[in-house]
Amino acid sequence: MQIHLVLTVIGPDRPGLVSAVSDTIAAGGGNWLDTRMASLSGQFAGMILVAVAADKADALAASLRDLEAYGLRLVIQRTDEQAPIGGRAARLELIGLDRPGIIRDISHVLAAQHVSIAELESELVSGAFSGEAMFKATARLLLPDGLAIDDLRQSLEALASELMVDLTLDQAAELVAC
Repeated sequence: MQIHLVLTVIGPDRPGLVSAVSDTIAAGGGNWLDTRMASLSGQFAGMILVAVAADKADALAASLRDLEAYGLRLVIQRTDEQAPIGGRAARLELIGLDRPGIIRDISHVLAAQHVSIAELESELVSGAFSGEAMFKATARLLLPDGLAIDDLRQSLEALASELMVDLTLDQAAELVAC
């Protein structure tokens, strides 16, 4: 029987970190399935989904913890494979002058409508003409049955006016499972 390990890894960024983690997973009989990684302010941060035989999971987790000697911090969450969360997919993009609270305010609107955030990426970029710090975010959303995308768009656009950000919400063509 296969189980999943969800790993979070953080530590000072340097060449070879992904190689060390992938070598350890492979040596322990794990199969690297899904990843989100980034270098943020000199720190390497990653989330990794690994499938492994249930009888090898504890040994693999112990081997992964040995990487802490190299300055990495790991959180390893063991989970049985669960049914994926489904829903209608939508893509949200926004950009505007940076200020605290943009994600907080957007996520409150999404939560009130029972919308799940499957993925979220954000960054600060320089404004094309002004050079000012612009906050840019992209999210993949899962909309619950019964929620019209136009209703969600209306709620988000009202907030976008308050936040003074440009916002785009598009329905994706396919059903998404996470």
